[in-house]
Amino acid sequence: MVTVQDVSKHFRIPHEKRRTLLEHAYNVTSLLGGRPQSYEDLWALKGVTFSVENGESLGIVGPNGSGKSTLLKLLAGVMKADHGTITIDGRVAQILELGIGFHGDLTVRENAVVYGVLMGIPRRRMPQKLEAILDYSSLTKFQDSKLSHLSSGMQVRLAFAIAVETEADIFLIDEALAVGDAEFQEKCLQTFKDFKKEGKTIIFASHNMNMLKTFCDKSLYLLHGEVRKFGPTSESIEHYLADSDVDLLENHS
Repeated sequence: MVTVQDVSKHFRIPHEKRRTLLEHAYNVTSLLGGRPQSYEDLWALKGVTFSVENGESLGIVGPNGSGKSTLLKLLAGVMKADHGTITIDGRVAQILELGIGFHGDLTVRENAVVYGVLMGIPRRRMPQKLEAILDYSSLTKFQDSKLSHLSSGMQVRLAFAIAVETEADIFLIDEALAVGDAEFQEKCLQTFKDFKKEGKTIIFASHNMNMLKTFCDKSLYLLHGEVRKFGPTSESIEHYLADSDVDLLENHS
């Protein structure tokens, strides 16, 4: 279903920020004493390899900045890898960052339609899907409210409800459930369990170790963009927590 082979991704990080057009001109032309701006190559991912089969749930763990979000964006096709290959057999639905595809000045109903179409739901099917989306997200009574008036948790509920209705084969989730309340998280997990029975695949990046242990068959532990451990979730989390303990001891020594 999903195969990632020797994937790497890097970004160029400027050492200085040019704030004015004149400063930028100095940087580009080196006139009037200006000097070229220097950059640092940041490798967000380095040689990442793993695979996920039909109906499996994969957790992605690691500290902030370890490459979890970058990996999900590559899988979603939002970004392209600099090296390596990603093979995905199936239709993908993603909930990556709060607000992607949403517009604060549109109503909940309008956002559901626009986001649903962007996620691949045929426009002609949106009227039938809309009722199910509003019901799942418990936002029916807010359907004519501007999205900007909703809390972040309510916006996540809307995004997740739309993703559910896309009838995708693969779901990519990046910490989205951490924003929802306990009742909605439980609802999402039950939906995931139903999806697994249907042979769908879920890839879920999270800092919630209990949720990963409960739901994910195996997990990928990333550290500084590299695979530190890939295997059963309990083993990957054990390695992650052990490394975290070492870092805490070193930082306090």
